[in-house]
Amino acid sequence: MKLKKLSLRTRIFLVMILLVLLASILISAVAIYQYREQSQDYHKGRLERKEENIRTDIKRFLNSRYNTWEVKTENIPLIFKEEIYNIADIHKLQVNLYDLEGGLLISSKAGLQNNVTDDCLDAHIMNALSNTIQFNDALEIAEHRYVDKHKENGETFLSSYTYITDSRSKPMAILNIPYLEKDDFLNKELEEFLTRIGYAFMFVLLMAIAIAFLLSKFITKSLKSISDKIKATRLERLNEKIEVDDTSEEISILVNSYNSMVDELEESAVQLAKSEREQAWREMAKQVAHEIKNPLTPMRLTVQNFQRKFNPDDDNIHLKVDEYSKTLIQQIDTMSSIASAFSNFAKMPAQQNETLNVVKIVKLALDIFNEDYIAFTPDKAEIIAKFDRTQLIRVVTNLVKNGIQSMPENKTPKIVIYVGESGDNVVITVADNGSGVAEENKDKVFEPKFTTKTSGMGLGLAMVKNILETYQGSISFESEEGLGTTFKVMFPKE
Repeated sequence: MKLKKLSLRTRIFLVMILLVLLASILISAVAIYQYREQSQDYHKGRLERKEENIRTDIKRFLNSRYNTWEVKTENIPLIFKEEIYNIADIHKLQVNLYDLEGGLLISSKAGLQNNVTDDCLDAHIMNALSNTIQFNDALEIAEHRYVDKHKENGETFLSSYTYITDSRSKPMAILNIPYLEKDDFLNKELEEFLTRIGYAFMFVLLMAIAIAFLLSKFITKSLKSISDKIKATRLERLNEKIEVDDTSEEISILVNSYNSMVDELEESAVQLAKSEREQAWREMAKQVAHEIKNPLTPMRLTVQNFQRKFNPDDDNIHLKVDEYSKTLIQQIDTMSSIASAFSNFAKMPAQQNETLNVVKIVKLALDIFNEDYIAFTPDKAEIIAKFDRTQLIRVVTNLVKNGIQSMPENKTPKIVIYVGESGDNVVITVADNGSGVAEENKDKVFEPKFTTKTSGMGLGLAMVKNILETYQGSISFESEEGLGTTFKVMFPKE
């Protein structure tokens, strides 16, 4: 899974846990490195101290009254014939003495003198000893000293080489001290330390998990609130501003930006609504003017014709007046119906909630239709709801009229009206087997002025939608071109 696909809360949580784990690994690595360095320093310092003490003991014995031999290289095996074992026993280390040519003089290790491979120093050791000068902090002098490090059978050995001098500081022998680096004690301490630090890291890890969870929750809480508000933001309604207390500077900037956007959006919505209303009224005025001009033209022609052909002495004068009057009345009725249609659409229906039997009111609305192909199939005899009687009749009659007008001439018409219940809602369906609605016109059905008929102004379905939305209801439809359309109306009982 890619990191960018994870939520911010999860990423914060994982990063904090990763930081704790990396810190634990780093501290453990530093601890192991430090222990190893300390171990090396410990063995190096211990070997230096042992070497210095052994040299001191050797010099002390050479100058003591217990030594009856002349102090020179040839007499070293005789001088230390017994004492070398005492010195090795005191310091718990093997002591070897070589002459200046690298030949073994005496050793505290039994049988070493008879070992052919160990009775002479290697040439590189002799060269390194003669060429290596180190400063002795204890004596505050520079001296020749060389330490050889090698491994045997998986164990590390240090072997120091330095000169034994006489009273005149003239080298007379080479002191060799083999030293085995035993790290059992230090390794045990390191193991105990790592165990303790492991427990401590486990505790810190658990604390980090808890803190990371709470911290990520705290950080993302404000972001989630902002996200929910942004998702709920709509142009067509009043949006609430975000109020978040005790938050970070970054979140505050984001909140202030959103609140500023809400103010700008509200201003834009007001301007857009104003513009839409003005545009709607302009379109409405054009439609009204167009619809009124249609009957005015034949009225004008009728009056002009009557004016030209009027003759009081004509025997058919009364018949002609009657004909002209019928024409004028017909066009006046057309203008009256146009005015009524626009008036009904423009008026928002008042919410006059009446407790009524929906089945009875729908049946009453259908009584004005004489078509025998209209069928009414209520689910039950009584369905009680609160609605305005006049507006409910208007909804039903408009839907039925729409179904009648959609019938083609080459098909046996059929319209079925159903009334039922769905939970706390009343359901009314009006299904016809008319010509249906074309796919490209389905989004325009409820728009004012849209119609596919040769007569009418396309306000009926828009008015029905307007009435139902006033009563928290809805209208939808399903249609298949050439087979028919079913309109479904739903509104709450209470």
